[in-house]
Amino acid sequence: LYLSSITHHFTTTGRQYLLIDHKYYIMGLFSAMLLSLVVLFICKGASGATFTFVNKCDFTVWPGILGNPVLDSTGFELTKGSSRSFQAPTGWSGRFWGRTGCSFDDSGHGSCTTADCGSGQVECNGAGATPPASLAEFTLGSGSQDFYDVSLVDGYNLAISITPFKGSGKCSYAGCVSDLNMMCPVGLQV
Repeated sequence: LYLSSITHHFTTTGRQYLLIDHKYYIMGLFSAMLLSLVVLFICKGASGATFTFVNKCDFTVWPGILGNPVLDSTGFELTKGSSRSFQAPTGWSGRFWGRTGCSFDDSGHGSCTTADCGSGQVECNGAGATPPASLAEFTLGSGSQDFYDVSLVDGYNLAISITPFKGSGKCSYAGCVSDLNMMCPVGLQV
């Protein structure tokens, strides 16, 4: 896996997670990634984590966030080439997903074509994604023992992956970068 588009390096204390929307090469094949999560563990034993979203797609995405405790935002617009970071405390548990085809007015009211949270606003305000939605799930445990996964329990709407970077322990890649609906019988597609 070669991620040529990663340009951010972090030196602050604490665990950090870099969420990137980009295009990349895997084994010589070009593939469009909507949401990729590069996981950075910088300091064992530090409290909390930083999640940084970076949009390297050719289009705008609207990440949705559902977690406990609530982070600084529960949904936002991420235009091509922009980034945004959030702090999360130890013990935080939640999920991220990418919304596409969104249309919001100047007051933030509207909806999305995929993975809409149903709040009628840019902020999801405690609402989860409407299926189908590819999910990245995290639990920041005590003692630097974090858990993460990519889940299709709510269906598939976008390619998504989590790749650990600069960590200790046996943290490995998690992801689903192919639309599995194309391989399922029609009656089982989401």
